[in-house]
Amino acid sequence: MAAEGGGKEMNEIKTQFTTREGVYKLLTHSEYSRPNRVPFNSQGSNPVKVSFVNVNDQSGNGDRICFNVGRELYFYIYKGVRKAADLSKPIDKRIYKGTQPTCHDFNPLTATAESVSLLVGFSAGQVQLIDPIKKETSKLFNEERLIDKSRVTCVRWVPGSESLFLVAHSSGSMYLYNVEHTCGTTPPHYQLLKQGDNYAVHTCKSKSARNPLLRWTVGEGALNEFAFSPDGKFLACASQDGFLRVFGFDAAELHGTMKSYFGGLLCVCWSPDGRYIVAGGEDDLVTVWSFSDCRVIARGHGHKSWVSVVAFDHCTTSVEDGDPPAEFSGSDEDFHEQIHFGGGRDRANSAHSRLSKRNSTDGRPVSVTYRFGSVGQDTQLCLWDLTEDILFPHLPLSRTRTHTNVMSATSPPVTGQATTAITTTSNPSGTNGNSSVSSSSSSGNPANSLPSTLPRSNSLPHSSNPAGGSTPNNSAFIATGVSKFATLSLHDSRKERHEKDHKRNHSMGHISSKSSDKLNQLSSSRTAKADAAKTLGTTLCPRMEDVPLLEPLVCKKIAHERLTVLIFLEDCLVTACQEGFICTWARPGKVVRITIISNNPANSPSGTVV
Repeated sequence: MAAEGGGKEMNEIKTQFTTREGVYKLLTHSEYSRPNRVPFNSQGSNPVKVSFVNVNDQSGNGDRICFNVGRELYFYIYKGVRKAADLSKPIDKRIYKGTQPTCHDFNPLTATAESVSLLVGFSAGQVQLIDPIKKETSKLFNEERLIDKSRVTCVRWVPGSESLFLVAHSSGSMYLYNVEHTCGTTPPHYQLLKQGDNYAVHTCKSKSARNPLLRWTVGEGALNEFAFSPDGKFLACASQDGFLRVFGFDAAELHGTMKSYFGGLLCVCWSPDGRYIVAGGEDDLVTVWSFSDCRVIARGHGHKSWVSVVAFDHCTTSVEDGDPPAEFSGSDEDFHEQIHFGGGRDRANSAHSRLSKRNSTDGRPVSVTYRFGSVGQDTQLCLWDLTEDILFPHLPLSRTRTHTNVMSATSPPVTGQATTAITTTSNPSGTNGNSSVSSSSSSGNPANSLPSTLPRSNSLPHSSNPAGGSTPNNSAFIATGVSKFATLSLHDSRKERHEKDHKRNHSMGHISSKSSDKLNQLSSSRTAKADAAKTLGTTLCPRMEDVPLLEPLVCKKIAHERLTVLIFLEDCLVTACQEGFICTWARPGKVVRITIISNNPANSPSGTVV
């Protein structure tokens, strides 16, 4: 259980933490950052992001790491727990002018020791395809910003494809590209392909093949992140309107939706077997959603501010891929009807067989079913165990079990968006193009009061919590009539100004009557409040007392600045904060002797061994 401390203990930065499998230790000499190791002034900058790829190097050291810090992009050999980081020798370094990298993704299918394909999205809306090993820049997509002028929020290669990739923008649109096609010299024209509840998919009308192939418009406000299912057939989208939407990717059909407790959703991830989705956001919660049932099965409360990243730990999860458990209640026929994806019946039969062999035990099971982690703007790392008493409850919950794919709900209106153009200049890597900075805003959704008790054995202890309203996203903004550089820094400066206030008044554990007053003042309209009230207490957004509330297995402050990265690898987990420091945490039993290489101008090794 996460203890609420105070004073020095509460503000102390942790360098190790203990779980039931052992002790995780921070390897201080395996920290990646800018070569001078000077903390980065993060005000006005996009979040630090990290991407990994394995190039199958014969030397056995095939991991490569890419990370962005402000206007800079770095590409290094990643030595993990084996050797200390040598920051003096980046394989590639790029500095951009007039725009900043916001996200990136490697294509694992084409990666070799001689060449890798790296997509980089920018705050001005462009997407660049580069090869940091060959130090080449092959293509720049949306160069003239004719497709979308807003910030790129997420870019991913389509699983199993060497040429297709998907790009999300803060405008709320997603675009499907082919690296072999050009973007054209005129704005694209679109034709409606499919339309549904708060989403539409358009094809690009053109006599010759050109990008984008498809345009998705999803929800209201920014589309903050998307994630492909492990089999690549489904796409989960987290939007600023607070909705999680899950689509069949090829058919462009909506499979199911979920609504945050209040505020926008910022991050999303799939379980290794594709049965569960975890999302986090501005309600300070992590929410676990069942793919087969299309319903929330648990919420986790441990963060004191917005949750920025959620990720499953495939190494600690005790269920092997291909033989996952299934959430089952009722007859065999009912169980099979819950599976809505291709190949589901075979997986269901396997899971049902495993379920029938599982021994029933009294009390909380010892074995862990799923492990996932989360990091947030509160600088805390939380680890969560999704156990059998949640997935296979011995006693039914005090609510009616329903199976709903889609429920109609109107999203709250979103405030205006403004963009300001910035012309780029040539950078060291030879990249140039037009740029702009885009600012988007949306108002959060109000929520009803918290319950006085929390259900079930995997919940926090029963206690009385003060009831009160919850404030919406208080750092939303409108950028109008500001200079180009003021636009860059406006969002983060206001976020910093309101961060302490958010931690004090906006978090689930610190809701007060004052926040209820602010709610009434900041709500964009009565319609928005009414719409939010309609979703609360439904399958889309259950009340707090209607689902189990998870407690974090670990909840530790591990950085001075807000955390923006959490990645689980075989022998370690990797975190990064907005100061530009990427940290390696060795798994239990994985700490090895490390040769420290000093980062002095002479690049001479110190010869120290730890």
